[in-house]
Amino acid sequence: MRPIRLPEPPGVDGMETPEIFSGSGTGGATVVRRAVLIGNGSPGAENQCLGLARALGLADNLTLYRVTRPRGGINEWLHFLPISLHKFIDQVLRQFFRNTRFAIVIQGRKPYRVLNGGLVGLSAVLEADVKKIVTVARDTYEKEGPTLVVACGWDTISYSSLIRKVASDNVFVIQIQHPRSRLDRFDLVVTPRHDYYALTASGQQEIPRLFRRWITPQEPPRSNVVLTVGALHQADSAALRLAAIAWHDELAPLPKPLLIVNIGGPTRNCKYGVDLAKQLITSLYNVLDSCGSVRISFSRRTPWKVTDIVFKEFAGHPKVYIWSGEEPNPHMGHLAWADAFVITADSISMLSEACSTGKPVYVVGTEHCKWKFSAFHKTLRERGVVRPFTGLEDISNSWSYPPLNDAIEVATRVREVIAERGWTVGG
Repeated sequence: MRPIRLPEPPGVDGMETPEIFSGSGTGGATVVRRAVLIGNGSPGAENQCLGLARALGLADNLTLYRVTRPRGGINEWLHFLPISLHKFIDQVLRQFFRNTRFAIVIQGRKPYRVLNGGLVGLSAVLEADVKKIVTVARDTYEKEGPTLVVACGWDTISYSSLIRKVASDNVFVIQIQHPRSRLDRFDLVVTPRHDYYALTASGQQEIPRLFRRWITPQEPPRSNVVLTVGALHQADSAALRLAAIAWHDELAPLPKPLLIVNIGGPTRNCKYGVDLAKQLITSLYNVLDSCGSVRISFSRRTPWKVTDIVFKEFAGHPKVYIWSGEEPNPHMGHLAWADAFVITADSISMLSEACSTGKPVYVVGTEHCKWKFSAFHKTLRERGVVRPFTGLEDISNSWSYPPLNDAIEVATRVREVIAERGWTVGG
């Protein structure tokens, strides 16, 4: 059995511990010891916030808030609206249908169904509250120090920018993912390099001159922008070591090499369907002889027609296990114990996590991607962290590369900028 290969954490084998992991005692400097995270309910977005908090040593002292849109029925057609307007319309419609006590049907769906006068359209989740966050940050500043605010996702922008506007002396605000305009509303903006694809020569060629004024960003990154290769995440070396222990009994006995296949779902910039599923199946059959075992997982975005065809092909195959979607989710265990990965090209998050392990990562479906997704894949190939999955591979032949460490690199920059304010970051 091959030993698993995980990146060594800083400070082992006599190596000097980088400054980012050392103690933050700097005399009278104000210390940031806690974080407020603002997500939009998307696991991908909230994982980025949590990943940065972990890299800064604040994972044990954070609070997670969510900005949630009304859901269900007609709300699915209103997500293009600013969130404040969307919520206002939802309140009006809820009141109307509560008073009339009937439901309307649009295209066979019931947008609002009132049962016993109950609320409709909203889930019972923790909702972000700017006033509460600001009050706590101000009231606890003298005793507990400033608050780090990390937000991710389009719907969180108005919340994080307002927090900085009214409490700039008490908070340091980081917005993950490009906010499109007015970057000076945040202390730092963290965004992938491919978000600036529109400014490259290739990007300019793809955009008709008439539409360029509506394409963002329209200027190079400012000094408060930190560029990453991919998405931030929580799969650091410490998390993978814990996952290796937690999943030892289930994954360690599997025949090696263990190939993990992660299947996402089509997106606006990476469209595909059963054609890619059939291509993937053919390629997997071609490499099965060089695999000891294969485990396949789907994401929440995977279409049923894709999952169905994969299940029908491999259900009952002695070398192949397909995760049913029931808890516990083996994703972290897969990252820890895999010998190699095959990942569909649509998922920047799954690729970013796999490429942080230093293990072979094969990508399927890049030919379906366009615009900035193409730029992302080109960067990965140029760095030597991924290879195309053709079905001609010998999975037992391993290869490696310097792992991606976006979260650590961003955390280093955060510490530098916070130091300019006279603050430090400490757990």
